[in-house]
Amino acid sequence: MKINNYIWIGILLCFSCSRHSDPAHEGMVNTFCLNEALRDGLVIDTLQKHEVLQHLRLTGQVTYNPNKVVQFASLVEGVMVETRFSLGDYVKKGQVIASLKSPELNIMVADIHGLQANVRLAQREYNAIKSMYADHVASERDLIEAKSGLEKLAAELEGLQGTLSLFHPNPEEGTFQIRSPASGYIVEKQVSTGMPIPQGANLFTVSDLDEIWVMINVYATDIPFIQQGMPVAVRTLAYPDEEFTGQISALPQVFDSEERVLKARIVLPNADMKLKPGMAVDVSVERQDGIEAVAIPADATIFDDNQHFAIVYHDDCSVELRRLIPAIRDNNWYFVDEGFEAGELIVRQNHLLIYEKIKSL
Repeated sequence: MKINNYIWIGILLCFSCSRHSDPAHEGMVNTFCLNEALRDGLVIDTLQKHEVLQHLRLTGQVTYNPNKVVQFASLVEGVMVETRFSLGDYVKKGQVIASLKSPELNIMVADIHGLQANVRLAQREYNAIKSMYADHVASERDLIEAKSGLEKLAAELEGLQGTLSLFHPNPEEGTFQIRSPASGYIVEKQVSTGMPIPQGANLFTVSDLDEIWVMINVYATDIPFIQQGMPVAVRTLAYPDEEFTGQISALPQVFDSEERVLKARIVLPNADMKLKPGMAVDVSVERQDGIEAVAIPADATIFDDNQHFAIVYHDDCSVELRRLIPAIRDNNWYFVDEGFEAGELIVRQNHLLIYEKIKSL
C-alpha cells in the first residue's frame, strides 16, 4: 500500500508540474538565465494604470484663413493687357501686378476734366455772388444756392477721382494699374493676359499664410468623441516625420451638404510656410473615456500566430511569456483589463530575442 501511495503522489506532482497557470498567462517561464547578449540593451518598464486613450484617425485639408484673405474684383469692364504674377507668388502691398485696358478710363478722365471746369466756374460764380452779397446787391438765398451748387460739384468730382485712384490710372496708355491691396501670397488667380474682364469679376485673391486653417472631416460615428478644444496632431505626406500640434478650435453643428461630414476647424501657425492650401493631411485626435486600465506600450508587444504576447520580467533567470488580450488599443498603447497588474515589470527592448529563445526551448 505504501508503494501505491508513493506512485499516486508522484503522478499528482507530475500533473501539477505540467499544468499551465492562469489561462491569460501562457505559463512559459524560461529555464535559462539571460546571457550578456540578451542583457545588453535590455529595457524594462514598470506597468502602470493610465487613463484609456484612443487615437482617432481623421482626414482633412489645409486651406487659408478667410479672415486674412483679400479678394480683388474689377470695378470696370475691360481687357487684361498684362499680368505680372503667378499662382503662389508672394506680393507686397501696393505692388503693380497687372494692367487693365478699359474704355471707361477715357470716359472717367473726360468726366473729371468736365467736372473740374464746372467746379472752377461754380467757384467764380460763388465768389461773385459772395462779393455782391457783401455789397447788399445779392440776396442770402442767392449766396446759399451758389455755395450749395459748388459743394455738390466738388463732392461729385472728389468721388469720381477717388474711384479712378483705386485703379491707379495711366492715361497715356489708357490702362489701369492694378496693385496688390495687401502683402501675401496669390492663392487664387482667375485672369490671364488678353482675357476680357466683366465688371465685378474677381481677378485674384491674396492671403497671409502665416496662419492657416485645417478643415477635418468628422463622420457621424466619430461625432460623440470629438469636442471643441481637443488636442490634435496633424501629419502630411510632404513631411511624414514631422507633427504639427494644435487643437480643434471650432466644431459646427451642421453637416456639409455635399460630403455629409462635419467640417471641424483647426487653426495652426505656419511661420515656415510648410503647410500649403490644398494639401491633404491626416489628423490624430485623442479620445478619452474617463476610465483607467493597465497600459502596455505597443512597442513592447509581440504578435505571433494571431495572438499578442508580452515578456514579463521577474529576474534574470525568470522571465515569462504571457499572452495579452487588449480591451482597447491604438498606435501607442494596448489597454488590458485582465492578465496584467500595475507594478509588474515588462521587457520593452530585446523582447523579440527573448521570445525567440523561449520558443526554441
